[in-house]
Amino acid sequence: MWETPEHQPAVRHLKKAVLEDRLAHAYLLVGPRHVGKLTLALDLARAVNCLAPLEERPCGRCSQCQRIASGKHADIRVLSVRRRAEDGPARKERGIDEVREVEREASLMPFEGRYRVFIFDGAERMSEEASNALLKTLEEPPPQVLLVLIAEREGALLATVRSRCQRMEMRPLPYQEVLEHLVTHRGMETKEAEGLARLSQGCLGWAVQAAEDPQLVERRGEELDILSRLTEPNLYDRFRYAESLARRFSNDRDAGREVLYLWLQWWRDILIVKRGVEGSVLNLERIEMLRQEAAHYSSGAVVAFMGELLATLDALEQNAAPRLALDNLMLALPKREV
Repeated sequence: MWETPEHQPAVRHLKKAVLEDRLAHAYLLVGPRHVGKLTLALDLARAVNCLAPLEERPCGRCSQCQRIASGKHADIRVLSVRRRAEDGPARKERGIDEVREVEREASLMPFEGRYRVFIFDGAERMSEEASNALLKTLEEPPPQVLLVLIAEREGALLATVRSRCQRMEMRPLPYQEVLEHLVTHRGMETKEAEGLARLSQGCLGWAVQAAEDPQLVERRGEELDILSRLTEPNLYDRFRYAESLARRFSNDRDAGREVLYLWLQWWRDILIVKRGVEGSVLNLERIEMLRQEAAHYSSGAVVAFMGELLATLDALEQNAAPRLALDNLMLALPKREV
């Protein structure tokens, strides 16, 4: 049983490849965070090692499927490439070492399954040196070795790496499919599921994670409360918050990015309210606050600040100093016009 049945095109393609024994030696799974890329990669790892008849793979019941699901399979490695700003050159060197270790392991026969599967989660964050080191394995893949690269921004990968992988795009799911999954497979009440399905923006992984951890939604609400206070013209509070967020970004780049993406959602909602399309609002539970905020800004000011947010995200990905980039973002917050 594939854990990502909603992504029908990708699942159909991989199921056919498994059935016909026509697997590519390397796949590149592209899509936004939480859309299900890692789940699909692990589905594929289970499918190629499953002990059930071909048409039933992955069965989810055999010893191979269960060991992969529990993270205990000796032939399946997930390499999480999360380069932090504070790591600097040392992290790049470790990236090369990890790739060289993969090369060494790839030359060995599988220990307990049919295939060795190496999954690079966050592949676009590998250094250029590490990416070049990976090319040798991509160009001359050993038999019974499968490489899966996972990326949100494929443009950040070397073109030589992209060209040696079979690309598969995973797009956000329609709202109704996320809702049905939460109600049918997670046993959620429809009203609660509707809120998570809307906030997920089609990323089922986020919706499932939020269903399992209610504090995720609570923390999200706390961040929005902070954002609403920062619109007051108090530079001291803004810079103090920028310092706090810069520390968070340095410790966990993904967590810092999540905050800025949340800001993008919020200002997007303000723009939508200004344009009278409230049915498309994500933070519907805060519609009154959004109406109040929308009355204070022009559409041009909102669009301009969203551009600043995107520019800040891009600068941080290019290893700009987090504190400086976020201080500048605080200065760019639009002034209330009404």
